[in-house]
Amino acid sequence: MTGTDRRVRLAGAGRVLVPAGFAVIVLGLWQLYTAVTGVREIVLPSPLETARALTRHFGVLMPAAGTTACEVLLGLLAATLVGIALALAIRSSTLVERAVYPWLVVSQTVPIPAIAPIVVIWTGFDLRPKVIVIALVCFFPIVVNTVDGLRAADPELMAMLRSLGASRWQRLRFARLPAALPSLFSGLKLAATFSVLGAVFAEWVGSSGGLGYLILQYNNQSDTASMFAAIVLLAAMGIALFALVSLGERLTVPWAYHRAPSGN
Repeated sequence: MTGTDRRVRLAGAGRVLVPAGFAVIVLGLWQLYTAVTGVREIVLPSPLETARALTRHFGVLMPAAGTTACEVLLGLLAATLVGIALALAIRSSTLVERAVYPWLVVSQTVPIPAIAPIVVIWTGFDLRPKVIVIALVCFFPIVVNTVDGLRAADPELMAMLRSLGASRWQRLRFARLPAALPSLFSGLKLAATFSVLGAVFAEWVGSSGGLGYLILQYNNQSDTASMFAAIVLLAAMGIALFALVSLGERLTVPWAYHRAPSGN
């Protein structure tokens, strides 16, 4: 094994071991605090109490997690399709950009919890309002990052393509889209984390299933440990989505991870 390979492996291990070690320290301090202070479980359950609640309600929590995951995936997919299409429309016309872009910013000033009940009234209590609310939460970072990426196309490459008589579609395919992919994936990673939050909002407003719905039920029962167990599953879902998008980024735009060798 060469020195370079060894450094790469050590760097990869460090990216896993450092956050894992930090998590162990936080959990240990959390467990120690609950043991030393004697804080009641209803106020702050310990990690062990949360793990027991997760095991005790596993048969209820996992189907609810499946429901929430389905909502999240559909909402994120809808946000991705709409966001990319809107970004392409904005970059295709200065008039469209001037007309639409400011309203994208304005749309983010309206709290999603205030919109969610209206969406439920308009669409009912089925899957549709959850997908719509999640898409509303997710689409803005996708649109903004994709627009910025499309703007980042190499001017010299664009000029060369024009001189060769390339059509607008060819310039988009060979210059703008490759330049936009790293920014698109940055937006997708943000959207992946926001999507779980959007699902909880949607389930709080009107739902009979999902982890957000269970959190409300456990809150009514003052079962804080079970609430924490549901939150742990939501956090795991967000981490898994982020990791999945990151893997897609590595496979699709590997050049974004190339780093110039350091030196004096």
